[in-house]
Parts: sequence; structure tokens; C-alpha cells
Amino acid sequence: MSAVSTPAFVRRLRSGWLAAAALALAWGLGGCGTRPPAPDWQVNAHGAVQRATQAELEGRARVAQLEWDRARRETARTADATWVARVALTECAIRQAALDLAPCDAFLALAPGAAEADRAYHRWLLAQPLAGDAPALPPAYRPWVQAWPLAEGTDTAARLVAMDDPVARLIAASVLLRAQRLDAAGVQAAVDTASGQGWRRPLLAWLRVQRQRAGQVGDSALRDAVQRRLDLLDGAR
Repeated sequence: MSAVSTPAFVRRLRSGWLAAAALALAWGLGGCGTRPPAPDWQVNAHGAVQRATQAELEGRARVAQLEWDRARRETARTADATWVARVALTECAIRQAALDLAPCDAFLALAPGAAEADRAYHRWLLAQPLAGDAPALPPAYRPWVQAWPLAEGTDTAARLVAMDDPVARLIAASVLLRAQRLDAAGVQAAVDTASGQGWRRPLLAWLRVQRQRAGQVGDSALRDAVQRRLDLLDGAR
């Protein structure tokens, strides 16, 4: 089973920003050189976000919720809205990868105290980026925002496939779907990404989109093929 925590992911966690690799918190965990040890709340919250992210993608909703709640409690110990808001935003972003497009109410409640970079990231998730947001976003999303709004005929599938990180790719696909700029090839790219990683929850969501679109255009062969995949996924519970 694919793990979210990779060496590249850990390096991004140390960079001081929201990691595109898993959209987990950038705690600045050093553990080497002359950096002082990270406070307990950072270590605990960092671990909780990693576990929540993995559980969310694998479709283990109860475990994911327990870990998100743990991350919120740990960051709340600081009484700093920036960190608590970032947990809320991270949770919404990971869920959006699986096409949960519900409003991110927990982040909105904390938005006045959130960092500007986090507010920019929230606008990106809503497919409403501002012209100046690109520098504040993780590098994976900057080319999208710089080209926003996307022109008709943009090869979004090719752009998605070119993205190295699978979570960032799924989130970008969800933004494109929200903006009604995702074609059939882009949906296939999202399906292939979730399938290749073995991430049940986003795969289920993206296959359903693919089945719906196949039905809308009268492609019964694709619709039936997608249904067989859904049946197989359902049997793998």
C-alpha cells in the first residue's frame, strides 16, 4: 500500500510551508544539525496529520476523524489561530481530493487569524485564485494559477499528468472539476492516479464521475467498464 510519508514529503515538512506532497503541516521539524528540538505539540500534531491524511485517502473515515481531532487539539494548545486554521485547511484539501466539495467551514471560522498563504490556498481550492496568489502557493499549483482562468482548449490532462505528486494532482483535478475545466482525459488522469496509489476513497469518487459522464455521452462500453471497476472496489472492502 502506498504511503504518504516519503523522503520528499519529509523534506517539504521541514521547509516551513504546507506540503504539496500530502498537504500536511509544515512544522519545521529539524531533529538534526543545530536546530533545537521541536515542541511536543508540533511533533504530536505532525504525526496526527500524517496519519489522518493516510486514513482519509484509504477510506478509513473513523480513524481519519480521530487523527484530525487530535491535530486540532495539539495546535489549539498554542492559542494561535494560524496553526489551527492550517489543520482545518489541510483536512478540507485532502477531502477535496476525493471530491468532497463541501464548504470548509472550520477554516472560514478561523480565516481572519490565518496566514495569507493559507487564505490564498483556500481560494485555490474554491477555483477562485487571485492574480497575485501564485507566489504564496506550493510550487505544484503556481503554473495553474498563473494561467488562470484557463483558456478553452487547454490540455488539462497533460498538465495534470506532468505533476509529480499524486495528492497535488488529485487536488488540482478537483479544482478543475469545480471550475468546469476538466475533460474526459482529465478525469481519466485522476482515476489512474487514485488507482495507482491504491487510494480507495478518491478512486471511488472519481470512478463515479467517470461513470456519470460516460452515461451522459452514451458511451455504454465505458460506463459498463467503470461499473465493473466499482463493483471490484466495493468487493475489496
